[in-house]
Amino acid sequence: MQNNLGAFLYKRAFLNPDTEAYVEDASPLRLTFAQLNARCNGLANALLADGIKPGERVGLLLMNSAEFIEAYFALAKVGAVIVPLNWRLVPDELEFILKDSGTERLIFGEEFVDSVAELQARGDKTDIKQWLQVTTDGDTSHFSQDYAKVRDSGGSAEPTLRGADDDMLYIMYTSGTTGLPKGVVHTHNTAIWALITIGAQPYYHLNDRYLAALPMFHVGALTPLAVNVYKGVCSVVMRSFDPVRAWELIEKEKITVGLAVPAMLNFMVQVPNYERFDYSTVRWMMTGAAPVPAALTRQYHDMGIGLLQVYGLTETCGPTCLMDPENALRKPSSTGRAFFHTDVMIVGKDGKECEADVAGEVWVKGPHIMREYWNRPDATAETLVDGWLRTGDIATMDDEGFVSIADRIKDMVISGGENVYPAEIEAVLMTHEQIREAAVIGHESAKWGESPFAIIVRSDDQLSEADVLNYCQGKLAAFKQPKGVAFIDEIPRNPSGKILKRLLREQFPGPAPV
Repeated sequence: MQNNLGAFLYKRAFLNPDTEAYVEDASPLRLTFAQLNARCNGLANALLADGIKPGERVGLLLMNSAEFIEAYFALAKVGAVIVPLNWRLVPDELEFILKDSGTERLIFGEEFVDSVAELQARGDKTDIKQWLQVTTDGDTSHFSQDYAKVRDSGGSAEPTLRGADDDMLYIMYTSGTTGLPKGVVHTHNTAIWALITIGAQPYYHLNDRYLAALPMFHVGALTPLAVNVYKGVCSVVMRSFDPVRAWELIEKEKITVGLAVPAMLNFMVQVPNYERFDYSTVRWMMTGAAPVPAALTRQYHDMGIGLLQVYGLTETCGPTCLMDPENALRKPSSTGRAFFHTDVMIVGKDGKECEADVAGEVWVKGPHIMREYWNRPDATAETLVDGWLRTGDIATMDDEGFVSIADRIKDMVISGGENVYPAEIEAVLMTHEQIREAAVIGHESAKWGESPFAIIVRSDDQLSEADVLNYCQGKLAAFKQPKGVAFIDEIPRNPSGKILKRLLREQFPGPAPV
């Protein structure tokens, strides 16, 4: 079998043709591995008949759906390059990504027809020559083809694989929390090694049923869905996340495992009387993209559900560190140890490896690390150093190898010459029973240079700024104490659940009180 990611679906369909592979929450669709592979082959053959070339870029502007998954594997088989698109972006942002990546074909859902029509009307602002529209009623725009008709015209024969090894598989654009997004290039090899790396953990079982709630355009969803094919696991896919519906699916589909960011897990246990749902089949949920409050880990543990805190990046194709359920309660602030095929090192400003429990930048090495940033040689050279990926995250590693993420380097607050990690303050704030969510940024301070400022989503409107500040007394060193508090209805996050500190800094520019 060639090192082509699409071949993994063929192999699983060959080995377990009748095993259920895909269940769609938003429709009655249920597919076995053989059926999913046949649909994938139909699209691959149709695109080959239309003259698609190896290396040709194809954009996917789709909600979570069978069309996304089958297009991903079909494009892999024909050697094309997938460009997953964040459907929350506006046309100007999409235009940048499409032009920067050189995308020539676009598969899009009917929900986005207005944005796509605007892009199409801009002419040579993009390089797109084929527009494939996924519809529920067959009614397409004047400029597009019906995706299902194109797919079904191709037949189910297995196509000849046309990409492998170090050929590009996809360009996934980072969420752009600062500046313009960068295109992270992954190859068939890096993506396959990500599957092998995650699959090396002993937590998956054949015939597991996996709840998939994150958007597929994000690596935190796309890599696990491919892992499910590799491991013979059924993906139960939510078109979009809803906490009540998540419990309903867990009960109805007898979910055993899944992945959700901490905010999602928090929303789920705030559903009134969630105990009425039968979740006894669930063994574990992976979670990451933001610190996991210790209280949340304990709550799920008491429910019989282990939380496997994961740390990863788009640049690592997902895996970096994973906390095993046996140590989750013993070391609740840690994101675990490096995955099986991954090396992690904490590096100081002097470029040398830090001693145990000394904070530094996280560097990662492994065969699943990205090849490059697309068309960004300077950024690539700055990030990839002697085979190591510089993450820009600050962390410590203890003498057992457990990594604890402190914060992003760019989000660190320097107050009176002391390094202050917002995540540490946020963790304290999240222990307050009247605080639902918390984020901390730095405000310019005439006295200290910078001072911490807390932004709170409260669960009780009676909570005041004084209450929050008083709560932090004795729980944090004086230089870490927030100097002010603001209350908002919702903390902005990117699709992977990370807090958009840039937006908060714009909304609350300071300065700090003297």
